[in-house]
Amino acid sequence: MKRNKKIARSDCPINFAQEIFGDKWSLLIIRDLLFKGKKYYSEFLNSDEKISTNILASRLGQLETDGLITKAIDSDNNAKKIYALSQKGIDLLPMLLEMIAWSAKYDDETGTPAEFIRQLEDDKESLIRDLIAAL
Repeated sequence: MKRNKKIARSDCPINFAQEIFGDKWSLLIIRDLLFKGKKYYSEFLNSDEKISTNILASRLGQLETDGLITKAIDSDNNAKKIYALSQKGIDLLPMLLEMIAWSAKYDDETGTPAEFIRQLEDDKESLIRDLIAAL
């Protein structure tokens, strides 16, 4: 079953995606997992955007429910949870790279390193393979 059990507003594919990660935090959490190597709750709290603890807990729970991330107990510290992308979450990588390219084109103050943008423009498939291998 691909669709969530909750009632969708329509069968539009953009609406489907919007209902899963259309809030202002979910894609940033996925960004941190994909590009910044974050995997612990405290690491997400230290992101530049300063997400609050209650919103972070809620979004992590929803992303897990929606099958975009997984949560496991850290074998080195049973009190800590490790968050990781599921295959469903990893499959968002090409879309996020397109968002990065679009933002770099229109945002003069983008924080994306120029070398990353060059690699994205020159050899996107190689960049995707490298990013997935690093997960």
